[in-house]
Amino acid sequence: MKEIVNVGIVGFGTVGSGTAKILLEQGQLLQARTSTQISLKWICDMDITTDRGFEVPKDILTTDINSLLDDPELDILVELIGGIEPARTFILKAIEKGKHVVTANKALLATHGFEIFEAASRKGVEVGFEASVGGGIPCIKALKEGLVANNVNTVLGIMNGTANYILTRMTQEGLAFDAVLKQAQDLGYAEADPTYDIEGIDTAHKLAIMSTLAFGQKIGLSDIYTEGISKITPLDISFATELGYSIKLLAIGKKNSDQQVDVRIHPTMIPKDHLLSQVNGAYNAVYFVGDSVGKVMLYGMGAGQMPTGSAIVADIVDISRDIVRGCPGRVPALSLPFESIKEPSIKPVESVSCKYYFRFSVKDKPGVLSRIAGILGKEEISIHSVVQKGRAHETSSVPIVMLTHEATEGKVKKALKEIDSQDFILDETMIIRIEDMKALEES
Repeated sequence: MKEIVNVGIVGFGTVGSGTAKILLEQGQLLQARTSTQISLKWICDMDITTDRGFEVPKDILTTDINSLLDDPELDILVELIGGIEPARTFILKAIEKGKHVVTANKALLATHGFEIFEAASRKGVEVGFEASVGGGIPCIKALKEGLVANNVNTVLGIMNGTANYILTRMTQEGLAFDAVLKQAQDLGYAEADPTYDIEGIDTAHKLAIMSTLAFGQKIGLSDIYTEGISKITPLDISFATELGYSIKLLAIGKKNSDQQVDVRIHPTMIPKDHLLSQVNGAYNAVYFVGDSVGKVMLYGMGAGQMPTGSAIVADIVDISRDIVRGCPGRVPALSLPFESIKEPSIKPVESVSCKYYFRFSVKDKPGVLSRIAGILGKEEISIHSVVQKGRAHETSSVPIVMLTHEATEGKVKKALKEIDSQDFILDETMIIRIEDMKALEES
């Protein structure tokens, strides 16, 4: 039995510090749970002098990545530098040298993951990536192991804490998007450049990973329709609340009976009484539907130093257990053997059907409503209800809100293009999809 499993961390920032702290301070607990000593042998970073708030042995600190890659005693490389390069190069080199890898790098896995997983499969080493989705929420392990007896045909999620924090504050306090974003940046919830968070890109990285695991297809970033929350206004949130909905940046993955996969991310109106509507602040939730287990929701902090560090150490422990027992690769990284993962069959977003919320900004004059209804009717879009508010001032635009019955995306976009070209429209029409959660949850 191997007495020591040696670990090296590349990247000693916030998450790297949290991971190192757990490994250094929880050594006895981890040894009791793995029957081996997990030793933090190396920490590699450009900055090895800044105080991280806990004691770190000086002899394990290095600025030279080759100290880790060329160390024959190193068993597990933990990549926590983020970004695509040089992270991709470091991981592939580690795999080539027979080292197991743990990473939290969702962007890398969503763009180059299949290259990494194929290399690992070829070399017989493991890749752990629990921390890439949901921070400390064990959603990867749930799919790979806990729900392995199920056909999981539905994955729903609120997977970005920054976006959810912004929408929550806008809903609870009636604040404008820009004001809440500034506050989120001041509190450290949002980056100086928040594009990945607020435009859905970060969520798309995570959905690509989850959908691949759930559906057994090679889902990539380019397969996912992605739309962010930056256009949502307090007026839209007010209407949604009045109509009995919450607005969430929802990740949707759904496989139909023809094995076609519908993968998309966009602001979504969901009923207030649904569990996902209750996920507020910076919290995340992932919601699965399996044909045997039914509905399962995992909820918790989706980011942060210690929650993410917890997920990384969980991967280190899993790999260490397999090393000790001589069975690396016991659980395939993608739940199925790599060669069994199929090419994607993506449902075009134009053919997706759902209900819609439209908010038109129009001139207050007779006949506008009937002209809008006529254009929608021409595209077979049936109106469920209409809400019209009085204008605040003679020169103000009048908001007209329509909810539709189920319609196809392609026809909706065609109709709105024509409507927005009319002389009575004063601003681009706001569109928010309304999901029938019961239909989404059918497995």
